[in-house]
Amino acid sequence: MDTMRGGETPSAGAASDIIDRKRGAAAHCGIAVMAKASAPGRAKTRLVPPLDYDDAAALNTAFLHDVFDNILLAASRAPPDATIAAYAAYGPPGSEDFFRRRFPAVDLIEAWFADFGACLLHAIEQTFARGHKAAVVLNADSPTLPTALLNETAAALAQPGDRAVLGPSSDGGYYLLGLKAAHRHLFEGIAWSTECVAAQTRERARDIGLELYVLPEWYDVDDAASLRRLHAEIFDGGAMPQRARHTAALLSGLWPDGVFGRRSKSRISTAAARMPSGATI
Repeated sequence: MDTMRGGETPSAGAASDIIDRKRGAAAHCGIAVMAKASAPGRAKTRLVPPLDYDDAAALNTAFLHDVFDNILLAASRAPPDATIAAYAAYGPPGSEDFFRRRFPAVDLIEAWFADFGACLLHAIEQTFARGHKAAVVLNADSPTLPTALLNETAAALAQPGDRAVLGPSSDGGYYLLGLKAAHRHLFEGIAWSTECVAAQTRERARDIGLELYVLPEWYDVDDAASLRRLHAEIFDGGAMPQRARHTAALLSGLWPDGVFGRRSKSRISTAAARMPSGATI
């Protein structure tokens, strides 16, 4: 799947053009990122250790920038029958300003419930309520996900007939689920945050006779091993990549050698200097 990477993220002007074209009519496919505001001690806590809470929050913000850039890039490439719009299915309540300030090209859906399945279903239902014919929930843990997979998802959901699109993760979960109708059964009785999630979702689809289109496997960054994998993916080529540029800038500034731990003040200054223009940690 690494060969599917490529291309640059749209500029701020290009992103605005995408949004302007959408105002007349809803895009066919709405993609909602399951997004948590970057509060130290609340975001990416499974990466502590080796990171500290401030580092984990900064990484969360970088991931969000790159995930939304990826959706906007997919939107700029979408054909007329498989257009795409971006949403943040966000939490916790009261964090709207965090998303509005940083991601002005993205619309917001508050999605904060005790049960993660309820969060996903609510995001799906609210995406449909905004006039889209297809709704996708996407994780915020895969900043290097190939853009082509987002366009492939929208194209599959633009075909006639009811179906779901599943993007399985290497840890047994899924990074993406796309639907043409809000099938509640897909979110019921799932052992969330376990290696059984994708398999149980497949079973739910079989239960209701729902055709399932399965994407190539990708990975979530939610532990030290996957964080090292991300660092290797981004930097093994040598030069600073254009894709996942916010994540790349943060990793390069704080942990250029890929050894993760508490950062020094000098490395903080280096990271801040290398963040892309307009980005905030």
